[in-house]
Amino acid sequence: MDDTLAKLPRAFSGATVLVLGDVMLDRFVYGAVDRISPEAPVPVITVERETVMLGGAGNVARNVAALGGRAVLVGVVGDDDAGRVLTGLIDREASLDSALIVDARRRTTEKTRYISGSHQMLRADREDRGEADDQALLAAFNAHLREVDVVVLSDYAKGVLTPLVLRAAIAAANAAGKPVIVDPKSRDLSRYDGATLIKPNRREAAEATGVTGAGDEAAAEAADAILATAPNLAAALITRGGAGMTLAVRGEAPVHLPATALEVFDVSGAGDTVAATLALALARGATPLDAARLANLAAGLVVAKLGTDVVTADELVGLAHGEHADPVADKIADLDGALAVVAGWRARGLKVGFTNGCFDLLHPGHVSLLAQARAACDRLIVGLNTDASVQRLKGPTRPVQKESGRATVLASLSAVDLVVLFDEQTPLNLIRAFRPDVLVKGADYTVETVVGSDVVLGYGGKVLLAQLKAGQSTTNLIGRMNAKA
Repeated sequence: MDDTLAKLPRAFSGATVLVLGDVMLDRFVYGAVDRISPEAPVPVITVERETVMLGGAGNVARNVAALGGRAVLVGVVGDDDAGRVLTGLIDREASLDSALIVDARRRTTEKTRYISGSHQMLRADREDRGEADDQALLAAFNAHLREVDVVVLSDYAKGVLTPLVLRAAIAAANAAGKPVIVDPKSRDLSRYDGATLIKPNRREAAEATGVTGAGDEAAAEAADAILATAPNLAAALITRGGAGMTLAVRGEAPVHLPATALEVFDVSGAGDTVAATLALALARGATPLDAARLANLAAGLVVAKLGTDVVTADELVGLAHGEHADPVADKIADLDGALAVVAGWRARGLKVGFTNGCFDLLHPGHVSLLAQARAACDRLIVGLNTDASVQRLKGPTRPVQKESGRATVLASLSAVDLVVLFDEQTPLNLIRAFRPDVLVKGADYTVETVVGSDVVLGYGGKVLLAQLKAGQSTTNLIGRMNAKA
């Protein structure tokens, strides 16, 4: 990849993005379903925990902050508990500034997902789709326009981006010389005319233009149709999932960018990552093509991640230099990094398992235990004793392999999703931090003697005792090796 793309992310830290649009609170309620209600033929979910995240335009702003930029978020919340929770989430982000309008006549848009295991049982929406206070929104927008470098309009059709707000915001940004990126929702893309770049996905482009088909020619035809619909729109970028992206800049031939992901784990949030990357790149003077190329790399990174939906500037720099992500190294994390990954898993309703050990000289018994553990959950964390911890447990001649080698071997197994080293005698602190749904140890333990079993059972989790392979032991293996020597 050329130096231009490698240099761009380093400049993101000096850029500020004004995000205007529909702000939402995403709430996830997790629990167990093990019976049907006697009142009606519906499942009963026993609630175990809840998490909340920024959604809608808020997630675009969070992506800007993760990439190293600063975001100013303009939108509407109600004078309600959900609005206060949402504002609190924004306050926790050092690089995210709130310019939200509190409107007592409206409810904060809130999506609550009820999840059991890895299945979403129900989604309940609280929202008002009526038009928001145009003048208050535009006043907040204009108050911050001078201090920003680029504008993102994030439309979820909840009433914030009315025709009046769109026209006034785009006109004000154009007059101030600020590029405008649009993530559209409406089938009438002419309402975004005057923006710098519009970013529909393949389905949205097909609904707006009537051009269907998954090939490059259909994508190019749809992009050209979008530009014809909005004569003052400078460029259209259609995101096409596994087929990559198609960019049409007015007066130039369409360019097709192939997808860059080596492996896809989770596509959630990829569109918001693309919008944030486009905005920051254009803010730093990139051409639409270079901005699209960088956003394409960012999309490839985010869908290849385990349970997260943001990328960093450092990751983009490495990929732009041709340093492809190492899927094995990406599985090895410190506690803070692992907690961020697990939070993403939780947000998507995935069941998290945990097991631990020294895993010195990996043998078929280890492989069997890990396979059984992974079969009991959607994602498996392995707590790995550090070298110092192994020595305290096994004596001065152990481990045979250093912790870095043991971690690499574990991370290379398909059954293992995350490896976290710990230096204590037991993994109790990790168990308390991760709160796994399933805790797994070998059947040479009892439930009562498994470290952390009381913690996991106390919040409704499960303890699994995996069957052991007879005769498989690292100690016995080392003994046989020494005997032969």
